[in-house]
Amino acid sequence: MTTENTAAPLSPDEGRCLVRLARTIIADQLKHPLPDDERHSVETALQAPIFARPSGTFVTLKKKGHLRGCIGTLTSSDTLKENVRRNAVNAAFHDPRFPPLEAQELDQIVIEVSVLTPPEPLTYGDGDELIDRLRPGIDGVILRKGAASATFLPQVWKQLPRCQDFLSHLCLKAGLPAQAWRESHLDVETYQVQYFEEDGN
Repeated sequence: MTTENTAAPLSPDEGRCLVRLARTIIADQLKHPLPDDERHSVETALQAPIFARPSGTFVTLKKKGHLRGCIGTLTSSDTLKENVRRNAVNAAFHDPRFPPLEAQELDQIVIEVSVLTPPEPLTYGDGDELIDRLRPGIDGVILRKGAASATFLPQVWKQLPRCQDFLSHLCLKAGLPAQAWRESHLDVETYQVQYFEEDGN
């Protein structure tokens, strides 16, 4: 279980509870509910006040080390627990990049929950200054130009450690040319996450 620090971090046990909540919701949707004692334990833990605070979250599913679904919200007026509930369902069954999760996959997936800090604008002059101001491994990044937008969680830095590659792939995700971050001025916001992942393959 891995975390990045935030201003008001969750404890490891609280993060573990959110991950178990996500699995509980997905298992229910697949008609394979978890044991009653485990469900009761999760629901009891979720009564803690910290889960009632509003927060953006992402739920990520991996299967054999490969992405199997990822849906989230950058900000939310919903409670932390309700946001995780919704994003767990969407990541498992409504990510347009993947077919809906099937029951036989339930034991093969590893679930990760990311809890976001509020995004903040990043001011910069040109592409070189943008690179200088980003913090690889720490910052999640949102790029916007007109109606085009996309985000990468900080975890993506593990696959794309060079700022140039990170930004180019993020531009492509937004439907922009790969070099748009260098050739035009984009609206950029950054955020940080605290993330918790199940043990698994």
